[in-house]
Amino acid sequence: MAKLPKEQLERGVICSSAGNHAQGVALSAKKLGCDAVIVMPVTTPEIKWKSVERLGATVVLVGDSYDEAQAYATMRAQKESRTFIPPFDHPDVIIGQGTIGMEIVSQMKGRPLHAIFVPVGGGGLIAGIAAYVKRVKPEVKIIGVEPSDANAMALSLHHGQRIMLDKVGGFADGVAVKVVGEETFRLCKELIDGVVLVNRDAICASIKNMFEEKRSILEPAGALALAGAEAYCKYYGIKGENVVVITSGANMNFDRLRLVTELAEVGRQREAVLATFMPEEPGSFKKFAEMVGPMNITEFKYRYNSTKQEALVLYSVGLHTVTELEAMKERMESAKLQTINLTNNDLVKDHLRHLMGGRSNVQNERLCRFVFPERPGALMKFLDAFSPRWNISLFHYRGQGETGANVLVGIQIPLSQMDEFQEQADNLGYLYALENINQVYDLLMH
Repeated sequence: MAKLPKEQLERGVICSSAGNHAQGVALSAKKLGCDAVIVMPVTTPEIKWKSVERLGATVVLVGDSYDEAQAYATMRAQKESRTFIPPFDHPDVIIGQGTIGMEIVSQMKGRPLHAIFVPVGGGGLIAGIAAYVKRVKPEVKIIGVEPSDANAMALSLHHGQRIMLDKVGGFADGVAVKVVGEETFRLCKELIDGVVLVNRDAICASIKNMFEEKRSILEPAGALALAGAEAYCKYYGIKGENVVVITSGANMNFDRLRLVTELAEVGRQREAVLATFMPEEPGSFKKFAEMVGPMNITEFKYRYNSTKQEALVLYSVGLHTVTELEAMKERMESAKLQTINLTNNDLVKDHLRHLMGGRSNVQNERLCRFVFPERPGALMKFLDAFSPRWNISLFHYRGQGETGANVLVGIQIPLSQMDEFQEQADNLGYLYALENINQVYDLLMH
């Protein structure tokens, strides 16, 4: 922006951003005395866009994803003759982000450095850091970290060309980008040493680890690289080495902490979610408790089933090692209490664990998971698309703060109408997935 001619600055600037870039553009505009419009997705946490407004920029909330916000920003830039300031795919931006690499090398003061872990969205941050560090310290590994449901860089590197994702997970909203930049991909293909993928549970565990270590609360995208470093070091047995992690943001909405708290223990492998079948007869509950033994039960859900001879118990246990959990499962199996580990099943953790006792057989029921944008009218838009065409047989809402709400929906749809339903769902524009093939659906709901 400092390089722009005066007449361009007078026409103003515009950018699209999920957070940090927005603050940089707003601050630069304030320093340079020009007008700035910042376009952010509707799902952007309030803490982010409020901080941009405080810097004097005009914030416009458009679309449910970064890519929709970017499309609006580029259109408005042409219409109003504003200069579009790219968030990552520009040499000047990449060079600016590369100064972080310079700071890291300077602060290490000649000490050996094994690796730098960098969160990846569009790729500007990791491209800049890699460009500098690989020039001055080529032995240092530069490793990107992406959420497993927003892995555009990992896929692009694997295929040797930029890949656009059909959909991206919004939990780590700061890196929720469908396609990486052209210039950033060129540099990453040449310079970085690999990408680590982590899931939502691991990110939550790292948020908790940072809080307990430093009393700092990171946002999901900010904890992303920390989760990747922890997974990498554990997998390769890295000990006694210096590693650096880029913690890229602390824009955590308070209401999202509830979800982080619930998933953190699972991510740290300190809690497991299980289901056990036991006979519907006196004494079976006591027998079950004896088999759990020294393990601490942290959650327990059971409902008497008069139509079956066997009951299903859904519960969580605290654990310290994987060995302890396996030993408990063996005790259960030896007592003829069939036990299933559901810890890694997101459908269970987000929804089904809250719906125990509601098991029934519903004709033509199709189970779907949707992500609703957190804004007024989202529910009515959904209902307008499907009701009264099809009957809704189940509905469970799971808020995630302002990044979007996980919603589990049961809809009665004859097989002959599935194509019509999927066309309607695609046109709705919300992220969704059919879950009937998930085996725990039959286990817990039928």
